[in-house]
Amino acid sequence: MAAKEPLVITAKDEMRKWSRKMRSQGKSIGLVPTMGYLHQGHLSLIQEAHKHSHLIVVSIYVNPGQFSPSEDLSTYPSDLHGDMLKLKSVPGGVDVVFCPKNLYDYNNDSDEKQKNKNGNENLGAGGGDGNGVVSCVEEKGSGHETWVRVERLEKGLCGKSRPVFFRGVATIVTKLFHIVEPDVAVFGKKDYQQWRIIQRMVRDLDFAIEIVGSEITRDSDGLALSSRNVHLSPEERQKALSISRSLSKAKAAAKGQVKCRELKDSAILTITQAGGRIDYAEVLGVAVFALKGP
Repeated sequence: MAAKEPLVITAKDEMRKWSRKMRSQGKSIGLVPTMGYLHQGHLSLIQEAHKHSHLIVVSIYVNPGQFSPSEDLSTYPSDLHGDMLKLKSVPGGVDVVFCPKNLYDYNNDSDEKQKNKNGNENLGAGGGDGNGVVSCVEEKGSGHETWVRVERLEKGLCGKSRPVFFRGVATIVTKLFHIVEPDVAVFGKKDYQQWRIIQRMVRDLDFAIEIVGSEITRDSDGLALSSRNVHLSPEERQKALSISRSLSKAKAAAKGQVKCRELKDSAILTITQAGGRIDYAEVLGVAVFALKGP
């Protein structure tokens, strides 16, 4: 069977027009939001989306709104050609790849009027190439000043050291929901706090969208798949493996009579002994554990 060729859409109006046409035909739409540089974890999200909807839209957009000026927006990995090949390999295929140019640039709305073609002519910063792009939280950004916040859940954990991150995530997901108008959206549980924030946002703002969480996909050595893993040196990758080891140890220990403080200290020790640096380590609930290491 020939690989399914997805339709590439770059303009907001065209994306919305396609979705409304499909829904008028009784088709349900599943959205998998990504920032590109796809790996097997992303492809597993698409496979999960197939279980919940007739048609699949994958967005590829490096969101400047979740990066502070000091963070790694310009170095975020990008390989749109490789992404398209991977999307064609997914069983059941992908119907649309939505690659907007810049969802925060309102001075260039004329780009929206350009005809979309099944190619990459209009792909810019948002479509997977962060080079030269400034974070839209900077003063020299393009005037975007409306943000979505999930005030309690964004505090602590990843939000402690990245204060604009979840504001940017919630805002771009809201924008994508309004543009794509999906029935279902699938997010990975690797970014657990992000998944819970999106769930709460959808509940609180009455989005008619089902939010599905998909389990973590790990490499053969146990490291959770992430686009940024490409930046790890062999030595750094070995250090990063201490995160999954610490989680496995904590999970096993939590089945016995162990205090939360002991679980946390054990995880920190496992990571620091491997040469890692702790950003945070917390035990949440009975045995839900979250941490960020090297």
